[in-house]
Amino acid sequence: MRVIVLLALLASVCYSQSLKVYNLSENENIKLDGILNEAFWPKADSISGLTMVDPVEGRQAEFNTVVKVASDGKNIYLGIQCFDPEPDKIISISKTRDAYLSDEDRVIFVFDTHLDQRTGYVFAINPYGTRYDALVHNAGEAENSSWDGAWDAATQRTPVGWTAEIVIPVRILSYNPELKEWGFNFERKIERLLERDRWTGLKRDFLLGNVVHAGRLTELPDFNNGMGVSAKISTIESSNKFYDKNYSSKFDLSADLTQKFHDINAQLTINTDFAETEVDARQTNLTRFPLYFPEKRGFFLEGADLFDFGIGCGEDVIPFFSRRIGLYNGQKIPILFGGKVNGKIGGTSFGGIFTRTNSVGGLVPMSSLGVFRIKQNVLEESTIGLIGTVGDPAGKNNEWVLGTDLSYHTSKFLGDKNFTVGLWGLYNKNGLVKDRTAAGFKIDYPNDVLDMALTALRIGDGFSPSLGFVPRNGINKYSFGADYMPQPGVLDIRRWYFESSFSLITDLKNKWQYYSIFLAPINTLFESGDRIEFNIAPEGEYLPEDFEISKGVIIPKGPYDWKRFRLEAETASKRLINGIATWWFGSFYNGYMDQVSGELNLRPSNSLNIGLSFEKNIARLPEGDFTQDLVGLKFQLGLSSSIDLSSFIQYDTDSRQIGTNTRLRWMFNMMGDLFLVYNHNINKLDRLNWQYDSNQLILKFSYGLWF
Repeated sequence: MRVIVLLALLASVCYSQSLKVYNLSENENIKLDGILNEAFWPKADSISGLTMVDPVEGRQAEFNTVVKVASDGKNIYLGIQCFDPEPDKIISISKTRDAYLSDEDRVIFVFDTHLDQRTGYVFAINPYGTRYDALVHNAGEAENSSWDGAWDAATQRTPVGWTAEIVIPVRILSYNPELKEWGFNFERKIERLLERDRWTGLKRDFLLGNVVHAGRLTELPDFNNGMGVSAKISTIESSNKFYDKNYSSKFDLSADLTQKFHDINAQLTINTDFAETEVDARQTNLTRFPLYFPEKRGFFLEGADLFDFGIGCGEDVIPFFSRRIGLYNGQKIPILFGGKVNGKIGGTSFGGIFTRTNSVGGLVPMSSLGVFRIKQNVLEESTIGLIGTVGDPAGKNNEWVLGTDLSYHTSKFLGDKNFTVGLWGLYNKNGLVKDRTAAGFKIDYPNDVLDMALTALRIGDGFSPSLGFVPRNGINKYSFGADYMPQPGVLDIRRWYFESSFSLITDLKNKWQYYSIFLAPINTLFESGDRIEFNIAPEGEYLPEDFEISKGVIIPKGPYDWKRFRLEAETASKRLINGIATWWFGSFYNGYMDQVSGELNLRPSNSLNIGLSFEKNIARLPEGDFTQDLVGLKFQLGLSSSIDLSSFIQYDTDSRQIGTNTRLRWMFNMMGDLFLVYNHNINKLDRLNWQYDSNQLILKFSYGLWF
């Protein structure tokens, strides 16, 4: 009898982890309005009764959720019902496309379209119908949220919660056409309860993107991609005015042509334009080395996860950094044309980018720049890869990089834990007669309660990839971190974070250059979502030469040791007024420094978000005192899920410039965008006087067709 019961339970579990796709007949259609009143929805198979992952792992979800999937061979449709007995308490904030939706009610789902348990697509919406999408990579440990697919969604509030209908054209996905089932998982977040409910993969150790723990979406139809061709034309009209020049205007055309063969995408871009790209957030720099700024341009962002290299490289070694293409010392370089291909055949992923950039008189010559990447699946969840780049933006000849990396990952270590090992090595061909190699490894135990990692890398003094980002070469770096994060279930505490990390940098002869220790004896997250933290952070640095940390303030070369402390408080982002305040204090080199920073976010209405950020550094050193200020003000007005207006105003004392970037975006259909962008800059001359610097007004219209 026990055997029969056990078999029945196992059968129930297996059944609960698969969902049948309802295949629409020719006379069955859907009106995308968020109301699940089509006659076929009651006939579709469904997921119901999710399981809680947070705050109590394994408990039945507080509120019921129903998920159904249908297809007409060209599109995937999802029908979702999110029940909530107090719909007036649902938290929905964002109306801007690609908002992270991390601090509000949302549903999020993932497809493993190759069933390789390593890659996939993430889609999410909130009760406003605001869309977020991303690519799964690194076996689900990370997402590339910069990918933008052409899909749509509609939602409705109801007396018992909210509902959603979603349409995803199959042609935006890369998939294996021979498969009749995909990996699939689904998660709902109820923000006011800080609750996450999930279909499968029911441990906090596993992220939703760990598709090895996904269920199955079965009975897929034979999909029809048509010719697999899409063409997109953009027109750009810009007007510019500088303080010492007359108005100038310019009209441009750019084109993108894409050919899709199920598993392979090929794209050609001509006269590539990035007029709509948001400006960089400014940063203060108290180090001797360049700062990292992330890529924001769409052409380079889509599929960028494939070019990620080497577990443990972080921002110390990036062999391919796409901002080296089309940008040089902060100045834009025209891209005449470019090509991109990415795809997957069996267990092999591959991709490449080639561009031809124009010359800019006195700055850079015309250049051909390229990168390729290959990753081969090995074992159950691991990969081995190869990367190469060629070309130099400054026109140097015979510049290239070649490297290989191994990423071993398992989610079954000690039964059900995550464990990762990464090994990598690179060689750089350039004109330097020095050590042009770099190599490293990382051993990682990334789990919910205990997270530990050991990293080591070596960067030769001649390793300087022309298309990469290496802020500091000629070093050895060793790092270790261990975080213990229990959930005590007492005193209204959701979680304690006991954090510790150590990092040491030496030169290639193992003479110390820098060290840092970071300890968090107090870091408490409350059930309300509020958090407090106290840190102790000793640091030390050996300066090989005098360092001008600020204009006129020069710290003499030699060894320095100092001790820093941090106090931080953060309020739950579910609140209408929320923010974070941070105070670093203590010694700094041979003096003292206070660093005060914070963010304040206001939501005066459901459509308007206002964010204020600031940073103030006040240093008192024997060589002189200095102050740095950085202020940012953001406005986001969501007129609907397809129309949003945003403005970003920044000022910093290093540039002494106020910059304003204002963007209106209208996504009038899945393949059409209209952007109106206004940039305005003024310079500070002295305490009371300002000088106009530049104005720029840009109108960009993009429209595409599928064939």
